[in-house]
Amino acid sequence: MVERPWAFPELTGTGRLRMHALRPAAALPLDGRWRFQLLPSPEAAVTADWEEADVPGCWTMGGTDDLPQYTNFQMPWPGLPPNPPAANPTGVYEREVAVPADWAGRRIILHVGAAESVLIAQVGGVTAGIGKDSHLASEFDVTELVRPGETTTVRLTVVKWSDATFIEDQDQWWHGGITRSVLLYSTDPLHLADVRVRARRSGDLRVDVDVRSGHGPLPGGWRVSATLGGLELGLDTAYGAMLAERDQISTWQGRVRLRGTVPGVRPWSAELPTLYDLVVRLHDAEGTVTDETTLRVGFRDVEVVGRDLLVNGERVYIRGVNRHDFHPRTGRVVSEADMRADLVTMKRFGFNAIRTSHYPNDPVLLDLADELGLYVVDEANIESHAYAREICDDPAYLPAFVDRVSRMARRDVNHPCVIIWSLGNESDYGANHDAAAGWLRAFDPTRPVQYEGAIKYDFGSGPVSDIICPMYASIEEITAHARSGRQDRPLILCEYSHAMGNSNGTLADYWAAIESTPGLQGGFIWEFWDHGLLQRLDDGRPAQCQSQPTDPDRPPGGPYADGVAGPGYRWAYGGDFGDEPNDGNFCADGVVFPDRTPKPAMYEHRELAAPLRLTADAGVIRVHNRQHFRDLSWLAAEWRLDADGAAVRTLPAELPDVPPGGSALLTPPAALIGHLPGDGEVWLTLRVTVRDDQPWAAAGTTMCLPQVHLRAERRALPLRTSGTVGGPPIEVDHDGLLVHPLLAAPPTLSLWRAPTDNDRLAGLGARWADQGLPEPARDPVDVVRDGDRVTVHARYLGGLVVHEQSFTPVTDGILVEETVVLGDALTDVARVGTVFETIGGFDRVSWYGQGPWETYPDRCAGGPVGSHEAAIDELFTPYLRPQESGGRHGVRRFTLTGPAHTLRVRLDRPRQVSFTRYRATDLAAASHHDELVPRPECVVHIDAAHRGLGTASCGPDTLPAFLVGAGTHRWSWTLETT
Repeated sequence: MVERPWAFPELTGTGRLRMHALRPAAALPLDGRWRFQLLPSPEAAVTADWEEADVPGCWTMGGTDDLPQYTNFQMPWPGLPPNPPAANPTGVYEREVAVPADWAGRRIILHVGAAESVLIAQVGGVTAGIGKDSHLASEFDVTELVRPGETTTVRLTVVKWSDATFIEDQDQWWHGGITRSVLLYSTDPLHLADVRVRARRSGDLRVDVDVRSGHGPLPGGWRVSATLGGLELGLDTAYGAMLAERDQISTWQGRVRLRGTVPGVRPWSAELPTLYDLVVRLHDAEGTVTDETTLRVGFRDVEVVGRDLLVNGERVYIRGVNRHDFHPRTGRVVSEADMRADLVTMKRFGFNAIRTSHYPNDPVLLDLADELGLYVVDEANIESHAYAREICDDPAYLPAFVDRVSRMARRDVNHPCVIIWSLGNESDYGANHDAAAGWLRAFDPTRPVQYEGAIKYDFGSGPVSDIICPMYASIEEITAHARSGRQDRPLILCEYSHAMGNSNGTLADYWAAIESTPGLQGGFIWEFWDHGLLQRLDDGRPAQCQSQPTDPDRPPGGPYADGVAGPGYRWAYGGDFGDEPNDGNFCADGVVFPDRTPKPAMYEHRELAAPLRLTADAGVIRVHNRQHFRDLSWLAAEWRLDADGAAVRTLPAELPDVPPGGSALLTPPAALIGHLPGDGEVWLTLRVTVRDDQPWAAAGTTMCLPQVHLRAERRALPLRTSGTVGGPPIEVDHDGLLVHPLLAAPPTLSLWRAPTDNDRLAGLGARWADQGLPEPARDPVDVVRDGDRVTVHARYLGGLVVHEQSFTPVTDGILVEETVVLGDALTDVARVGTVFETIGGFDRVSWYGQGPWETYPDRCAGGPVGSHEAAIDELFTPYLRPQESGGRHGVRRFTLTGPAHTLRVRLDRPRQVSFTRYRATDLAAASHHDELVPRPECVVHIDAAHRGLGTASCGPDTLPAFLVGAGTHRWSWTLETT
């Protein structure tokens, strides 16, 4: 064995079999409880003190003293590549295996699905081989090391840190262990070693078969057959010049190519993922089948033509998301049920593509993507973020680059879902990439190759990347490039709309630009998961899981639901396990919470990616099919009429027959809109659902909620009055603050929000604190009475802010009119508005405006206008690090109710509001939700203007239209009580 293989980057493996696309039809599973001990370094001696550990499993999640660590791009230890630290946790797994007696005379293979980061496999005390690459399988031929019918000892040693760690420097938790399944399987010595399929949408099918023998040259007379349905493929004689006979395998090369044309195939796409079973058989000289495999084949074409990526000849929008392997209790270990639940959730919310950031996923996930219908960018396990410039040209790492790319492609080449290969992530660009790309293009010319590091600053690309795939480019940058005349290939953002905390602002603006600009074709949101690990509060350790998750909708164990870790637990992020260095909660940047509860941004994406849309022009409503390959027959719908102040009405809708990309008139029933109620505004919503069960959604699942505005608001708030119209006289205290029996805290000026992650990391939170905005200092006020009207003149921050607030009694309540003038120094504040607190007891709210989920000025396309109702405690969004959340945009009126009182508020025009049990200062002071104590009062914000969310924690800030700056702001509202 090579001395110190964990510090030898030229070594990618020893004794390891070549990667292939086949999986055994039957195997002996070795998953379960293994003997285990954790050594301080790979040089340390194994002792007699064994414990137990799960396989697959991360020892960092399994009760050892080596706990998870989170870093983004910095390495978890100081030092230069390729040298790992001396303190190098090393796990030793061991168990006995009874080798079946009927495997006598067969070839026996040990398969280890994934180990982080160096695997040393021993069988019967003899080293079978070494493998590197934490996210691809290693297989070893152990035929000579076992005796069928007897028991042998399998020992798997896993070294956590290595030279390979420097090119696995991804933004995720660091773990150690065996993270995918281990099994033993057998084949005949003469066997199908590999099968490679090319299936075109025309029905043309090519099958390349590799046959190998464990005993030298192949015997004569053996042949291969392949059938799909009733079609048997014929031999490609042009390829088979080396064959001794027409239907026989070369005895010296072991390869054969078969061809055929399948009539009437239905092409595979993400919308219509049609699969066919291809059966490949190996026959001996007498015709007996000695080996057989079945592959699921999807007929489809992928090509880049000019500035367009085409699937089956159609320019498709890539509505993608980046996905890591993640589970809050098992770390990097995910079950098939978990993977299916991930993809099902994506499909339900309009995603049609995954980027396997930043490594090949379990092949089971690709099976599921084939079946359910998602396009995949398959990415090699290469990221040298901390030392990107040094490693990309280092010849010592050249073998690793080529090895990781080639093994990924050999394994995944038959999956129709894989439409693009990726050379890795954030590793600069150098000769090692060129070498890997050259191998890949020769091996598979049917798919484009991408690599973000190879694109230039202005998005121009060299020969390595067939796609311009920038990271976090702004709308202005991508549209300018598309219109520059220099773009020569598709632009699809590999990462955009960073989903950290309350984020994903301007997503609708991105898609408006993408859909209106030739050359722009979509992108991949960063990312799917919030990587919060479930942590016990009593001892600060990970919550252990002794078995694999099986619930397809939610992780097991039940101490958490709807995004919130339950009593005694919390979602941990970087630093919570004492891990140093760390990058804090930067790992909490997904569109779902750690329990897979969708964040509000998911509803925004669902509407933007909807299969259909509505437009209205002069009262004529049209439905547009936004799909590329599918008609609307799989959808059902119903109309909903929302009129301010009137009851909601619904009626079934009949969707017309609209082909992909087409449109048609859609006339609402006269019974619904013939006599519009009241004189307020009216909205018509089409609730679109799944008509019949789909593999990823039950019948009745909502797909989108497109709306049209039938009538605008005709009413206005009461104007200023000169005398009492109703209600008691206005009472203010000596500070000019309104006194009201149902308010625990009076209406006051609010210029600040608890900083979002975007605010904090972009430096806005610190700037706002320096400006004194959280609790602005107030000068003495002037109170002026004009009849029953009371006006309070206040100055804040030494006159930088001027606030005028007037109170006028009106029927059943108080009219509040407010004007704020922000000085020129306040160019970018969080909000301008009013905050007050009710007395305890108000527990529900109903509102007319956007909802029902959280919306903000630059993330509100997914919140239909209508009548909504919820408990106050349900409106809060529990982002992993507490911050501004729970807002509702475009609210016209709302009513707070409790057992004894009702409080109604009407707004002069649609405004941003929120209702919560926490003050902004409560949220800003907490780092985790277990630190928050709900108040009995309800804290209410009414904002004349509220800053957009943007994505500035990693990417562009919000657009200028969503900033709140200097100048005059006016708003008014009525407060009514019963």
